[in-house]
Amino acid sequence: MKRCRRLLNKLLFPGIPIVLLGIPLSAALLIYAFGYARADDPLVYLSYVLSFYTLVIVCARIPRLARGVSALLHRNRSLHRYLTDLPFRIRLSLYLSLGINLLYAGMKLFLGFYYRSAWFGTFGVYYALLTLMRLLLLRHLRRNSFGEALRSEWRQYRLCGAFLIPMTISLSGMVILVLTRNEGFQYPGYLIYVVALYTFYAAITAVVQLIRYRKYQSPVMMAAKVISLASALVSMLSLETAMLSQFGTSEDGAFRYTMIAATGVGVCMIVSGAAVFMIVHGSRQLSKLRADR
Repeated sequence: MKRCRRLLNKLLFPGIPIVLLGIPLSAALLIYAFGYARADDPLVYLSYVLSFYTLVIVCARIPRLARGVSALLHRNRSLHRYLTDLPFRIRLSLYLSLGINLLYAGMKLFLGFYYRSAWFGTFGVYYALLTLMRLLLLRHLRRNSFGEALRSEWRQYRLCGAFLIPMTISLSGMVILVLTRNEGFQYPGYLIYVVALYTFYAAITAVVQLIRYRKYQSPVMMAAKVISLASALVSMLSLETAMLSQFGTSEDGAFRYTMIAATGVGVCMIVSGAAVFMIVHGSRQLSKLRADR
């Protein structure tokens, strides 16, 4: 039994040189198999076996690599604080998002005014509202820590919910412009794949953090994550219009219209539902705090 374990361990962890050699060798053999080889070529079967084995040993090393990278990052004082101090991480994320949203809103509003474009203007209003909400949360955090002044936090939470209502109106305007004027986004070359990867990452991260951070009982923290989710949903809608424009054809007009309309309605319903929930829930919590005095 011990001999089998040792053999399995050697097969899964053969050593860094073999792993590094296996990756380019597998890639080269797969390129040959798919591009040049005949169906009965023995190298085709060898490429499949070697690429599968390389994938297994690379995946087996991922946990060790992750622990090594984590230990390396924790040696840096600033990175250690970022990884372990949740309030600091959220505060820093708000500052970075505020700066990006401010630049994006200013650029879109300027382009909307300069070109007299309702498309740019609508996006500018949307990101201006995102900027204002993040600014309100940071203004609160400059005076208080997370969960320290619950009454003030619930007010900020409810106020962010109220701001989501005009954001929903702005979102509806975007969808209408896409459907009626064929507005949308376009990305040159392979940039759309990079944008798609980031968009899906942002959306998944926003949902996961929204669920995970509920246990901290901080309304401001939850409001920040709702804002991130709203931003990610708009990025998903923008990505959809770009992908339909880039990969669709002139015969796909009905499909494009249906997909964008369905996604737009879904996004608007999620954002407006979040707005109503935050207003109602925030008002109830404030009423409870007044009754407990």
